[in-house]
Amino acid sequence: MTQTEQIKIKDLFTLDETIAKEYLEGFTYPWEALAGIHDLILRIGETLSPELYDHPSEDVWIAKSATVFDSAYIGGACIIGENAQVRHCAFIRGDALVGNGTVVGNSCELKNVILFNNCEVPHYNYVGDSILGFHAHMGAGSITSNIKADRKNIIVKGEEQYVTGRRKIGAILGDYAEIGCNAVLNPGTIVGQHAQIYPTTCVRGVIKSYTIVRQDGSQIAKHEA
Repeated sequence: MTQTEQIKIKDLFTLDETIAKEYLEGFTYPWEALAGIHDLILRIGETLSPELYDHPSEDVWIAKSATVFDSAYIGGACIIGENAQVRHCAFIRGDALVGNGTVVGNSCELKNVILFNNCEVPHYNYVGDSILGFHAHMGAGSITSNIKADRKNIIVKGEEQYVTGRRKIGAILGDYAEIGCNAVLNPGTIVGQHAQIYPTTCVRGVIKSYTIVRQDGSQIAKHEA
């Protein structure tokens, strides 16, 4: 599979593992979906069953089966899925679609994101303008950097270059992507399915599926490790 194929929504995600499936099917590349997350949440929220979801404040829906610590802040628009956990001092700034069984951990911050089911951002993570796939996991202290220092629009760089027209893009993590502790994902980074980023690594561009990225920036296929 080429890098071009691996940066498309259909090749990164199991769409049955998000309530945003129909919405995401309307796009080719994941960054195209970032602009409409706010309106998407409002549309979905109005359809949620009051038997399964509480509606504690304007534009916020929280599954009755979810666990939300009293110290967490949840701003709208937001949906917290069934059996999700939002732990101590999590800061959900808004426009966050948190999937079923997903963990948003202590002191994590979310803004303009789609987190698929069973995703984990469990400790001191910042995730902004990003989409994290099914069972994607960010180690403690790993973050998405969503804006360039020069504030110019982001170009996704792989074997080809993709002009996104967006000033803010964090990271796109495919299903089962594994990000090591204190790693930094630079603006417009796309990590393929089952790829692994070593701790403290600074990453940008397109990382192929089933690839390991080591601290020195070198990459090997997982079967070679």
